Amino acid sequence: MIERARFAPSPTGPLHIGGVRTALFNYLIAKKSGGKFILRIEDTDSKRTVAGAEDHIKDSLKWLGLNIDEGPIKQSERRILYKKRVDELLKKGLAYYAFDSSAELERARKESNGEFKYNHEARKNMINSFTVSEEEARSRIERGGYVIRMVVPEKKTILVNDEIRGPLSFNSDEIEDKVIMKSDGMPTYHFANVVDDHDMKITSVVRGEEWLSSLPSHVTLYNHFGWSLPKFYHLPLILKSTGQGKLSKRDAEEQGHPVFAVQWEESKGFKESGYTPEGILNYLALLGWKGKGDDEKYSLNELVKKFDSKDINKSSARFDLKKAVWINHLHLRDFSSKKNSLIM
Repeated sequence: MIERARFAPSPTGPLHIGGVRTALFNYLIAKKSGGKFILRIEDTDSKRTVAGAEDHIKDSLKWLGLNIDEGPIKQSERRILYKKRVDELLKKGLAYYAFDSSAELERARKESNGEFKYNHEARKNMINSFTVSEEEARSRIERGGYVIRMVVPEKKTILVNDEIRGPLSFNSDEIEDKVIMKSDGMPTYHFANVVDDHDMKITSVVRGEEWLSSLPSHVTLYNHFGWSLPKFYHLPLILKSTGQGKLSKRDAEEQGHPVFAVQWEESKGFKESGYTPEGILNYLALLGWKGKGDDEKYSLNELVKKFDSKDINKSSARFDLKKAVWINHLHLRDFSSKKNSLIM
């Protein structure tokens, strides 16, 4: 099967090394099959967009040699498509208008001691197009200020397979009717993500394990539209060197190593710190994956040839600076040998 895989970062900050690894695994899965590696910029939240972040993402991928085949595709330019798909769900009764104010939602949370979920039970007591008359709903829609939520069926078991973790099941009663269209007319991450993956014919969705909790909502949307599911891969976390907690910019600074591929503002990247793109990609591939032999040194082309997604480990991987330096040293030594042979 020829794969289509996408790297879909949000331009809310610089590209963290964990994001680079996600991009790499998408690239490897696509190229292993002779497929396409696609860049999508998920920029529907304009309030959180950071100036320069999109350029940092593209500059990082370019330096690393993770050349994109399609894109960048920007979600902010696809509003018409999202509106069309939302209207489909509204007509099917699988989405609805929610008119609750922020104050009303906050009150519901307080009354439930913070355990409030806007699900099939809660929606009966809230202000939405299921609980008000058609006339009042039309009036409220005309005034604006509403959101649109997806319907999550009650008392259902949502089944899905993760290529790394195996079969997973979720209880629909524990899942919220997530907002799919915000009051400003822009889609939420969850909705745009699913619509785009289908529209772009994505066959493999590769992302960090922090998105596992969103998986049942995404599967529900696929089912609502009657679309086939892609293959899902939820990569293990990259942990700080102590093995406790996710690697952050602060942790990297304390340990004396970069956390970005290329420089971001005053923070040097691996590029500016003397690392090679081959060494960084090689090391990141080993954080969560191991080939069948004893080899540790791989060029990007060799990674494509040797990579098998079945060998991705589901356990979190600790960032080991000494190992990263050693792998980089192997590539620097190789580079020096090639340079000397050219001089001779």
